[in-house]
Amino acid sequence: MPEAASAQVATRATVGDSEFDRDTAVALRAPGVYDVDLSVGWTIINAVNGGYLLAVLGRALADALPHPDPFTISAHYLTASRPGPAVVRTETVRTGRTLSTGQASLLQYDDEGREVERIRVLASYGDLDTLPDDVRTTARPPALPPMEQCFGPEDGPTPVDGSSAITERLMLKLDPSTLGWALGQPSGKGEMRAWFGLADGRDADPFSLLLAVDALPPTAFELGLTGWVPTVELTAHVRSRPAPGPLRVSITTRNLAGGFLEEDAEVWDSADRLVAQSRQLARVRLP
Repeated sequence: MPEAASAQVATRATVGDSEFDRDTAVALRAPGVYDVDLSVGWTIINAVNGGYLLAVLGRALADALPHPDPFTISAHYLTASRPGPAVVRTETVRTGRTLSTGQASLLQYDDEGREVERIRVLASYGDLDTLPDDVRTTARPPALPPMEQCFGPEDGPTPVDGSSAITERLMLKLDPSTLGWALGQPSGKGEMRAWFGLADGRDADPFSLLLAVDALPPTAFELGLTGWVPTVELTAHVRSRPAPGPLRVSITTRNLAGGFLEEDAEVWDSADRLVAQSRQLARVRLP
Protein backbone atom coordinates (compact mmCIF):
# COMPACT_ATOMS: atom_id res chain seq x y z
CA MET A 1 0.00 0.00 0.00
CA PRO A 2 1.34 3.51 -0.78
CA GLU A 3 2.69 5.42 2.22
CA ALA A 4 -0.10 8.02 1.96
CA ALA A 5 -2.68 5.30 2.37
CA SER A 6 -0.98 3.53 5.27
CA ALA A 7 -0.70 6.86 7.09
CA GLN A 8 -4.47 7.21 7.08
CA VAL A 9 -4.96 4.77 9.96
CA ALA A 10 -2.88 3.78 12.96
CA THR A 11 -4.69 0.48 13.42
CA ARG A 12 -6.32 -1.19 10.43
CA ALA A 13 -9.81 -2.54 10.73
CA THR A 14 -10.46 -5.99 9.32
CA VAL A 15 -13.23 -7.42 7.17
CA GLY A 16 -16.04 -8.33 9.55
CA ASP A 17 -14.84 -5.94 12.26
CA SER A 18 -15.16 -2.39 10.93
CA GLU A 19 -17.61 0.47 10.95
CA PHE A 20 -18.79 -0.50 7.48
CA ASP A 21 -19.57 -4.03 8.65
CA ARG A 22 -21.43 -2.83 11.71
CA ASP A 23 -23.44 -0.24 9.77
CA THR A 24 -24.46 -2.69 7.04
CA ALA A 25 -25.29 -5.54 9.42
CA VAL A 26 -28.79 -7.01 9.21
CA ALA A 27 -30.59 -8.95 11.96
CA LEU A 28 -32.84 -11.86 11.07
CA ARG A 29 -36.35 -11.30 12.45
CA ALA A 30 -38.19 -14.07 10.60
CA PRO A 31 -37.42 -16.23 7.55
CA GLY A 32 -36.47 -13.80 4.79
CA VAL A 33 -37.13 -10.70 6.94
CA TYR A 34 -34.29 -8.58 8.37
CA ASP A 35 -34.08 -5.52 10.59
CA VAL A 36 -31.43 -2.88 9.96
CA ASP A 37 -30.58 0.55 11.34
CA LEU A 38 -29.48 2.85 8.51
CA SER A 39 -26.59 4.88 9.87
CA VAL A 40 -26.45 8.66 9.55
CA GLY A 41 -22.71 8.19 8.98
CA TRP A 42 -23.27 7.27 5.31
CA THR A 43 -25.25 10.35 4.28
CA ILE A 44 -24.62 13.36 2.08
CA ILE A 45 -26.75 16.26 3.32
CA ASN A 46 -29.81 14.23 4.41
CA ALA A 47 -29.61 11.57 1.70
CA VAL A 48 -28.42 8.05 2.52
CA ASN A 49 -25.79 7.02 -0.03
CA GLY A 50 -27.08 4.62 -2.68
CA GLY A 51 -23.99 2.41 -2.64
CA TYR A 52 -24.25 1.97 1.14
CA LEU A 53 -27.91 0.98 0.73
CA LEU A 54 -26.94 -1.49 -1.98
CA ALA A 55 -24.44 -3.08 0.41
CA VAL A 56 -27.14 -3.41 3.10
CA LEU A 57 -29.48 -5.20 0.71
CA GLY A 58 -26.56 -7.25 -0.58
CA ARG A 59 -25.83 -8.54 2.91
CA ALA A 60 -29.45 -9.54 3.48
CA LEU A 61 -29.52 -11.50 0.22
CA ALA A 62 -26.19 -13.17 1.04
CA ASP A 63 -27.80 -14.50 4.22
CA ALA A 64 -31.02 -15.54 2.49
CA LEU A 65 -29.46 -17.27 -0.56
CA PRO A 66 -27.27 -20.39 -0.61
CA HIS A 67 -24.38 -18.60 -2.39
CA PRO A 68 -22.21 -15.99 -0.63
CA ASP A 69 -21.20 -13.40 -3.23
CA PRO A 70 -23.17 -10.92 -5.35
CA PHE A 71 -22.37 -11.41 -9.03
CA THR A 72 -24.94 -8.94 -10.36
CA ILE A 73 -27.39 -6.76 -8.49
CA SER A 74 -29.85 -4.29 -10.01
CA ALA A 75 -31.57 -1.73 -7.81
CA HIS A 76 -34.43 0.66 -8.45
CA TYR A 77 -34.44 3.57 -6.00
CA LEU A 78 -38.11 4.33 -5.44
CA THR A 79 -38.16 6.86 -2.59
CA ALA A 80 -35.46 8.61 -0.56
CA SER A 81 -34.20 6.55 2.40
CA ARG A 82 -33.71 8.14 5.82
CA PRO A 83 -31.26 7.27 8.57
CA GLY A 84 -32.93 5.06 11.17
CA PRO A 85 -34.79 1.76 11.38
CA ALA A 86 -35.67 -0.14 8.21
CA VAL A 87 -36.83 -3.60 7.21
CA VAL A 88 -35.48 -5.74 4.37
CA ARG A 89 -37.76 -8.41 2.94
CA THR A 90 -36.15 -11.01 0.70
CA GLU A 91 -37.49 -13.71 -1.60
CA THR A 92 -35.61 -16.57 -3.20
CA VAL A 93 -36.49 -16.70 -6.88
CA ARG A 94 -34.33 -19.63 -8.01
CA THR A 95 -31.43 -21.71 -6.73
CA GLY A 96 -28.98 -23.68 -8.84
CA ARG A 97 -25.60 -25.33 -8.51
CA THR A 98 -23.52 -22.27 -9.43
CA LEU A 99 -25.98 -19.37 -9.18
CA SER A 100 -28.93 -18.41 -7.04
CA THR A 101 -31.27 -15.51 -7.67
CA GLY A 102 -33.30 -13.48 -5.21
CA GLN A 103 -35.08 -10.20 -4.80
CA ALA A 104 -35.26 -7.84 -1.85
CA SER A 105 -37.03 -4.66 -0.82
CA LEU A 106 -36.01 -2.12 1.80
CA LEU A 107 -38.93 -0.46 3.59
CA GLN A 108 -39.37 2.30 6.15
CA TYR A 109 -42.33 4.12 7.71
CA ASP A 110 -43.32 7.64 6.74
CA ASP A 111 -44.41 10.38 9.15
CA GLU A 112 -47.97 9.03 9.14
CA GLY A 113 -46.82 5.52 10.05
CA ARG A 114 -47.40 4.06 6.59
CA GLU A 115 -44.95 1.53 5.19
CA VAL A 116 -43.00 2.92 2.21
CA GLU A 117 -40.78 0.92 -0.11
CA ARG A 118 -37.45 2.66 -0.63
CA ILE A 119 -35.52 0.29 -2.89
CA ARG A 120 -36.21 -2.94 -4.76
CA VAL A 121 -33.41 -5.16 -6.07
CA LEU A 122 -33.02 -8.31 -8.13
CA ALA A 123 -29.69 -10.12 -7.79
CA SER A 124 -27.82 -13.27 -8.73
CA TYR A 125 -25.26 -14.74 -6.32
CA GLY A 126 -22.46 -17.26 -6.69
CA ASP A 127 -19.06 -18.06 -5.20
CA LEU A 128 -16.24 -15.86 -6.50
CA ASP A 129 -13.63 -18.32 -5.26
CA THR A 130 -14.83 -20.98 -7.72
CA LEU A 131 -14.41 -18.83 -10.85
CA PRO A 132 -11.68 -19.74 -13.38
CA ASP A 133 -8.57 -17.55 -13.64
CA ASP A 134 -8.85 -17.06 -17.42
CA VAL A 135 -9.10 -13.34 -18.30
CA ARG A 136 -9.36 -11.97 -21.85
CA THR A 137 -9.92 -8.24 -21.88
CA THR A 138 -9.15 -5.00 -23.63
CA ALA A 139 -9.92 -3.01 -20.47
CA ARG A 140 -7.07 -1.10 -18.86
CA PRO A 141 -6.75 0.41 -15.36
CA PRO A 142 -7.32 4.18 -15.17
CA ALA A 143 -4.19 6.32 -15.31
CA LEU A 144 -4.13 8.01 -11.91
CA PRO A 145 -1.39 10.19 -10.42
CA PRO A 146 0.27 8.82 -7.28
CA MET A 147 -2.00 9.08 -4.27
CA GLU A 148 0.10 11.82 -2.68
CA GLN A 149 -0.56 14.00 -5.76
CA CYS A 150 -4.34 13.59 -5.50
CA PHE A 151 -6.76 15.47 -3.27
CA GLY A 152 -9.38 14.47 -0.72
CA PRO A 153 -12.22 16.23 1.11
CA GLU A 154 -9.76 17.20 3.84
CA ASP A 155 -7.93 19.38 1.31
CA GLY A 156 -10.99 21.53 0.56
CA PRO A 157 -13.00 24.04 2.59
CA THR A 158 -14.41 22.88 5.92
CA PRO A 159 -17.86 21.39 5.18
CA VAL A 160 -21.01 22.30 7.05
CA ASP A 161 -21.56 19.88 9.95
CA GLY A 162 -23.49 16.83 8.80
CA SER A 163 -23.41 17.83 5.13
CA SER A 164 -21.08 15.05 4.01
CA ALA A 165 -20.77 12.50 6.81
CA ILE A 166 -19.84 9.74 4.37
CA THR A 167 -16.55 11.42 3.43
CA GLU A 168 -15.31 10.93 7.01
CA ARG A 169 -15.62 7.17 6.49
CA LEU A 170 -13.81 7.01 3.18
CA MET A 171 -10.23 7.23 2.04
CA LEU A 172 -10.91 9.21 -1.12
CA LYS A 173 -8.18 10.85 -3.20
CA LEU A 174 -9.43 12.46 -6.41
CA ASP A 175 -7.45 12.87 -9.63
CA PRO A 176 -6.71 16.62 -9.96
CA SER A 177 -7.70 16.51 -13.64
CA THR A 178 -11.29 15.71 -12.56
CA LEU A 179 -11.46 18.43 -9.90
CA GLY A 180 -12.12 21.47 -12.08
CA TRP A 181 -15.64 21.74 -10.62
CA ALA A 182 -14.18 22.35 -7.15
CA LEU A 183 -12.34 25.40 -8.53
CA GLY A 184 -15.28 26.74 -10.50
CA GLN A 185 -13.76 25.50 -13.76
CA PRO A 186 -15.48 22.21 -14.70
CA SER A 187 -13.86 20.42 -17.63
CA GLY A 188 -17.13 19.50 -19.35
CA LYS A 189 -15.84 15.94 -19.85
CA GLY A 190 -18.08 14.10 -17.39
CA GLU A 191 -15.23 12.12 -15.80
CA MET A 192 -14.35 11.32 -12.19
CA ARG A 193 -11.37 9.24 -11.02
CA ALA A 194 -10.05 8.50 -7.56
CA TRP A 195 -8.13 6.25 -5.23
CA PHE A 196 -10.69 4.67 -2.92
CA GLY A 197 -10.82 2.80 0.37
CA LEU A 198 -12.41 2.84 3.79
CA ALA A 199 -10.97 5.34 6.25
CA ASP A 200 -10.37 2.73 8.95
CA GLY A 201 -8.11 0.73 6.62
CA ARG A 202 -10.45 -2.22 6.14
CA ASP A 203 -9.62 -4.00 2.89
CA ALA A 204 -12.23 -4.24 0.16
CA ASP A 205 -14.56 -7.19 -0.26
CA PRO A 206 -17.53 -7.81 -2.59
CA PHE A 207 -19.90 -5.79 -0.39
CA SER A 208 -17.66 -2.72 -0.15
CA LEU A 209 -17.36 -2.87 -3.95
CA LEU A 210 -21.11 -2.17 -4.02
CA LEU A 211 -20.33 1.00 -2.08
CA ALA A 212 -17.34 1.92 -4.26
CA VAL A 213 -19.34 2.14 -7.50
CA ASP A 214 -21.50 4.95 -6.05
CA ALA A 215 -19.24 6.84 -3.65
CA LEU A 216 -17.40 9.39 -5.81
CA PRO A 217 -18.72 12.91 -6.50
CA PRO A 218 -21.19 12.92 -9.42
CA THR A 219 -19.77 13.31 -12.90
CA ALA A 220 -22.45 15.99 -13.35
CA PHE A 221 -20.17 18.31 -11.37
CA GLU A 222 -17.57 18.15 -14.16
CA LEU A 223 -20.37 18.90 -16.64
CA GLY A 224 -20.93 22.21 -14.85
CA LEU A 225 -24.04 21.15 -12.91
CA THR A 226 -24.52 21.34 -9.16
CA GLY A 227 -26.92 19.92 -6.61
CA TRP A 228 -28.21 16.47 -5.76
CA VAL A 229 -27.99 13.81 -8.48
CA PRO A 230 -30.38 11.07 -7.28
CA THR A 231 -29.97 7.55 -8.65
CA VAL A 232 -32.97 6.10 -10.46
CA GLU A 233 -31.50 2.67 -11.26
CA LEU A 234 -28.11 1.09 -10.64
CA THR A 235 -26.76 -2.26 -11.81
CA ALA A 236 -23.45 -3.51 -10.39
CA HIS A 237 -21.37 -6.49 -11.50
CA VAL A 238 -18.82 -7.95 -9.08
CA ARG A 239 -16.18 -9.70 -11.20
CA SER A 240 -13.57 -10.84 -8.69
CA ARG A 241 -12.67 -10.78 -5.02
CA PRO A 242 -10.39 -7.73 -4.67
CA ALA A 243 -6.77 -7.98 -3.58
CA PRO A 244 -5.71 -6.08 -0.43
CA GLY A 245 -4.83 -2.43 -0.91
CA PRO A 246 -6.47 0.71 -2.27
CA LEU A 247 -8.90 0.58 -5.18
CA ARG A 248 -8.97 2.80 -8.24
CA VAL A 249 -12.38 3.97 -9.40
CA SER A 250 -13.15 5.55 -12.76
CA ILE A 251 -16.59 6.93 -13.64
CA THR A 252 -17.65 8.42 -16.96
CA THR A 253 -20.77 9.99 -18.44
CA ARG A 254 -21.16 10.17 -22.21
CA ASN A 255 -24.73 11.37 -22.56
CA LEU A 256 -26.93 13.80 -20.64
CA ALA A 257 -30.36 14.24 -22.18
CA GLY A 258 -33.82 15.12 -20.92
CA GLY A 259 -32.55 15.72 -17.40
CA PHE A 260 -31.05 12.22 -17.06
CA LEU A 261 -27.48 10.95 -17.38
CA GLU A 262 -25.76 7.59 -17.20
CA GLU A 263 -22.67 6.87 -15.14
CA ASP A 264 -20.41 3.94 -16.05
CA ALA A 265 -18.04 2.91 -13.27
CA GLU A 266 -15.03 0.61 -13.21
CA VAL A 267 -13.29 -0.50 -10.01
CA TRP A 268 -9.72 -1.83 -10.20
CA ASP A 269 -7.76 -3.46 -7.38
CA SER A 270 -4.08 -3.27 -6.43
CA ALA A 271 -3.33 -6.28 -8.66
CA ASP A 272 -4.60 -4.38 -11.74
CA ARG A 273 -7.75 -6.50 -12.00
CA LEU A 274 -11.14 -5.14 -12.97
CA VAL A 275 -13.09 -6.28 -9.89
CA ALA A 276 -16.40 -4.43 -10.32
CA GLN A 277 -18.39 -2.52 -12.92
CA SER A 278 -21.64 -0.62 -12.81
CA ARG A 279 -24.01 1.52 -14.80
CA GLN A 280 -26.60 3.81 -13.30
CA LEU A 281 -29.24 6.22 -14.54
CA ALA A 282 -29.50 9.41 -12.50
CA ARG A 283 -31.53 12.61 -12.58
CA VAL A 284 -29.96 16.03 -12.75
CA ARG A 285 -31.35 19.47 -12.12
CA LEU A 286 -30.77 21.59 -15.18
CA PRO A 287 -30.30 25.38 -14.90
